[in-house]
Amino acid sequence: MSTDVRCLVQTDEASVVVRLTGVLDASGVDLVRDALLTQLCDHPGTVVADVTELRVADPAGSGVFADVRREVADWPAADLLVCDPAAAGPGSPDAALAGVPAWPTLDGAMAAVAAAPLAAVLTAELAPQVGAARQARELVNAGCQRWGLPALAEPACIAITEMVNNVVAHAHTSMTVRLAPRGDALQLAVRDHSALRPAFVGPAPLTSTGGRGLLLIDTMARRWGSSSVPDGKVVWCVLHPDDDTASPG
Repeated sequence: MSTDVRCLVQTDEASVVVRLTGVLDASGVDLVRDALLTQLCDHPGTVVADVTELRVADPAGSGVFADVRREVADWPAADLLVCDPAAAGPGSPDAALAGVPAWPTLDGAMAAVAAAPLAAVLTAELAPQVGAARQARELVNAGCQRWGLPALAEPACIAITEMVNNVVAHAHTSMTVRLAPRGDALQLAVRDHSALRPAFVGPAPLTSTGGRGLLLIDTMARRWGSSSVPDGKVVWCVLHPDDDTASPG
């Protein structure tokens, strides 16, 4: 395909590869970001951006790959690498793409993905109705038991309850709950289909009758945040067993 055309994106729902062709400049950044984030939402694990037939025309275009990788750094079971024939070697940080790990061939990139399979990830699709938070807590308890993280079960259940209840109360959409361990930490995320992002402005006044959900998440988690994705958002948090909020094992 000619590289003298505007950036084009090709995705496959059954694949972890996003193929980019043509010319990527500032006008194509949002297109690429949205495509990569959508694929990362839909495919737990590592997504490969194949830039073999892509010409990056300016720094704004090259930076989108590192931006996406930083965006998903605390999502459960999510990472991004690139296939770039100009890569210095397998797994080398790609200088042209702001240090994102790169492989010179697609076969090499896919072999790297296969060589580091997901150690564990649990996912559930939930409706925005009474009982959704209970189902999410059951998933969290099962994960903490399976992965040997008993100290995180209680704070994680509190955090996931608030995350799910926010979807039920405010987004009113279906949601995807996902969790995965990373070392001795636990990563949680809830994806919904509302563009309304949570806003935390500190502790709620004592006279307030609501608004404490985000305060609880902020208290339980070492880090938390939200990411805009094309059809909604992902709210995520990371819990560690050595934090004060973790219950004793």
